[in-house]
Amino acid sequence: MEPTSTLRIAIQKSGRLTEKTIQLLENIGLAFDGYKDRLIVPIRNFDVELLLIRDDDIPEYVQDGVCDLGFVGANVTAERGADVSVLRDMSYGRCRLSLAVPKNGPFRTVEDLRGKRIATSYPNLTRRWFAERGIEVSTIQISGAVEIAPRLDVADAICDLVSTGGTLKQNGLVELETIFRSEAQLVRTNKPLNEAKRALIDKLLVRMEGRQLAERSRYILMNAPKSALPGITALIPSLKSPTVLPLADPDLIAIHSVIPIDRFWEVMEDLKAAGASGIVILPIENMIV
Repeated sequence: MEPTSTLRIAIQKSGRLTEKTIQLLENIGLAFDGYKDRLIVPIRNFDVELLLIRDDDIPEYVQDGVCDLGFVGANVTAERGADVSVLRDMSYGRCRLSLAVPKNGPFRTVEDLRGKRIATSYPNLTRRWFAERGIEVSTIQISGAVEIAPRLDVADAICDLVSTGGTLKQNGLVELETIFRSEAQLVRTNKPLNEAKRALIDKLLVRMEGRQLAERSRYILMNAPKSALPGITALIPSLKSPTVLPLADPDLIAIHSVIPIDRFWEVMEDLKAAGASGIVILPIENMIV
């Protein structure tokens, strides 16, 4: 049978990664109709289809070549031990897999958990982490509501995903140690792909890089005396040389550039001190460099 050229991408049907992933795909120009209550969603302007499935199934679907790509949390891929290639970290869906113990309990160090019961939805990562430290524990696999296990005397401690820590606090638990940090990743099957699929993946990766770069950057505009240009240029951590435009006042210029958002507040006061005024910062939709 002739291999299909349609690129199939697995995404989480519903959960903490779904909305961000759908938003990313729309922002890089993929056009599709509503995805809710659908298993397969065709893309109108690319030879691509989305397969919406449980996040726990994504690594295996990609590993087996049922899907060519998948957006999935690094924690899920690591827990499953899937044979896939990570193409890029996506910078969203960040969380941590942490050990947590009762706040008023006897456990103060990881060593205190030797021989104890650990409830978790991630038994492989948990066992591996303790084994690497030579600490023997019993893992109790629980698929949900892990945080109530100590209160029910099902376990002495838990190992669970944490975002803000609010759920732990509500259940009288405190974090003892982070054993794994996770974020959404784009993974690719290691099965052979035809040339059409490889070319399409390359095109999508360029768009994703541009979108991620845009999210980390801002467009900055300012006015300044011509004499201040060398000092201001030295301060701006721009991608390339800034754009300089003349103004009605022959002694003034407008300077346009791109700046990493996390550096803007660091250099703003220095820019003002160097002579910049009327500083404006604007979001960027997409960037190709």
